[in-house]
Amino acid sequence: MARSPFTWGIDIGKCGLKALRCRMSPTAPGKLDAEAFDYIEYPMLLSQPEADAPELVRAALEEFTSRNSLKGDRVAVAVPGQLGLSKFIKLPPIEAKKIPDIVRYEARQQIPFPLEQVIWDWQRLAGGMEEGGFVLDAEVALFAMKREQVAKVLSPLTEAGVEVDVLQLSPIALANMAIFDQLAAAGKPDPDNPPPSLVLVSIGVDTTDLVVTNGLKLWQRSMPIGGSTFTKALVSDMKLTFAKAEHLKRNAVRAEDPKAVFRAMRPVFNEFAADLQRSLNYFSSADRTAKIGRVLLLGNAAKLRGLSDFVASQLQIDVQRLDKYQALEGPAVLAAPAFRENRLAFGTAYGLALQAAGGAELRTNLLPREILRDRMIAEKKPWAVGALAGLLATALLSFAGLFFAWKTYANPKFKEAFAAADTVQSRSQQATTAVEQAKQKWEAAVAEQQFLVHVHDHRFEVLDMLRAVQTLLPHDEPGKVPKDPADRREIHVDSLDCQYFPDLAVWFAGVRGKWSETHEVGSGAAGKKKPAAEPAGEPPAADAPAGDAPAAEEPKKPTTPSGPGWVIQLIGHHFHNEDRHKPEEDEQFVRSTIVKSLMGEGDQVLVSAGPSAGKRMTVAEAGFGWPVIVESSQVQNVQIPVPKPGGDGGNLQLKRYNFALQFSWQPRAAAEAKPKIDAAAEPAAQ
Repeated sequence: MARSPFTWGIDIGKCGLKALRCRMSPTAPGKLDAEAFDYIEYPMLLSQPEADAPELVRAALEEFTSRNSLKGDRVAVAVPGQLGLSKFIKLPPIEAKKIPDIVRYEARQQIPFPLEQVIWDWQRLAGGMEEGGFVLDAEVALFAMKREQVAKVLSPLTEAGVEVDVLQLSPIALANMAIFDQLAAAGKPDPDNPPPSLVLVSIGVDTTDLVVTNGLKLWQRSMPIGGSTFTKALVSDMKLTFAKAEHLKRNAVRAEDPKAVFRAMRPVFNEFAADLQRSLNYFSSADRTAKIGRVLLLGNAAKLRGLSDFVASQLQIDVQRLDKYQALEGPAVLAAPAFRENRLAFGTAYGLALQAAGGAELRTNLLPREILRDRMIAEKKPWAVGALAGLLATALLSFAGLFFAWKTYANPKFKEAFAAADTVQSRSQQATTAVEQAKQKWEAAVAEQQFLVHVHDHRFEVLDMLRAVQTLLPHDEPGKVPKDPADRREIHVDSLDCQYFPDLAVWFAGVRGKWSETHEVGSGAAGKKKPAAEPAGEPPAADAPAGDAPAAEEPKKPTTPSGPGWVIQLIGHHFHNEDRHKPEEDEQFVRSTIVKSLMGEGDQVLVSAGPSAGKRMTVAEAGFGWPVIVESSQVQNVQIPVPKPGGDGGNLQLKRYNFALQFSWQPRAAAEAKPKIDAAAEPAAQ
């Protein structure tokens, strides 16, 4: 079925359903024709405790579909901004063709969930320039939403029979409306001399969407203040029910005592202006070149008498309500009393319809790709069925001709030959199956053999690990052990545990903050930070060669461990905490001894198995590294009983420091002893 040029923008808010049917104007470029609209207010706000939100939304959608036809129209639906993730990423100079790869990498870093659990999309913003295939000063917008949230949003629409084509965050729909309706008249913005930014403040029921854009850059956030916040202030101050307070808020001027109403809402006025001021200050500090221009208020709550004047006086900038849409046409809609009364609430629906019509600047879509694919397949099914029917008819005609020809020239003597051939074929298939079964058994036996051979290689790994830990612990030279336990360079091990990780990066992600604390320590009164220690096994950067020869490229150092391995946890304590030991006490003593050794600074361990058995190798070569102090206690005064021969002993006063240390271990010595196997057997072993 052919698509119509019209689109629906549907905004399912917490107060009501707003919908706008539009199309790009065929006669006036840069204009949007509004053909129809609908505004359905719920009997109560969805955020009220007694409200059945799913049932109210279902009833509103049922009423909407009963009096509006969506057949053939594209449909765009909004999602509240707080349900999604919005990131604006500044890209380094990069080839244009590599932007998708770096965006996917940034998505994995910025989105706090596996990409398989989210729906995400991105788009490059209008700023930046491209020279010689390289993009400079480019910025991309990245949006994401969890799959279960998307399914929850689409569920009532699917039940109502509404096929959604575009799923967009409300702040992005508002940004599209602002760029098209308010900024397009000024012409294309100059990146070298950007115009002042327009600030949209869309006041919803529970939250307020703040959107700042100048056509080149975009910034948005949600403020936890909405129209219901003013209502709750009236409920608390004037002891009213929520419904009466909502009615009084909407008709404050006609109240018996308007001053009392506005006095009750005054704290919310102040809180709203202060939060808006903090948001704009943060935006200005994040982008020093940005200039704040006009501030436009949207949402029915913006009709609250005196709100725009109060905010303008607090912010000292031009603040006004968006009373007129500059690029929206359609007298039948614009002159309708219901639209004029609620025009401030149609900003999001305007932006949605604009995007569905193809006139929006931001075109990201959070609708799952599998839905779009299934819908495309469903649209093409009639054509595919017709084509298959034609092919089937042609095949039947061809078969009928061949069948009649075969019946004409059939010879009964061929039956015996065909039967014998079928018998031979059956025996051949049985023999092939037997060979395949024998081959599978042989491969399984070879695999079992290889497994047993490799088990032999790993039998001494744990002993090597324990020996290595014992070697790396601090100790005094034999014969020079101080009499006072507090002066002994020793660490007492309380327990030693290990856990296997298929990928050590998962473990390290959970202790990254502790890694920074372990390897970035204060350097005295100056208060400066020493850089984090390099991981074990990394060579130092080479000095640049003399003369005009180019400097050798420094090898890239890993920032996290990777690959399978073990995490060893050592829980222990030491008494090396007396004042005379400063600065080498408590946590610093652990850093300067076993942590330093595990970083591979000169210490060696003995190997028990493999071709290197009996030899010593460095800590990095043995697979140790990435030490992190995950738990650290305060130094505590303890008393240790000291028995004496022939009588009761005394107590020894010591200072005890407890800690927990984790480090990675990827055994390597035994892996070198992999036995040689026959070339024919190796694929099966793998």
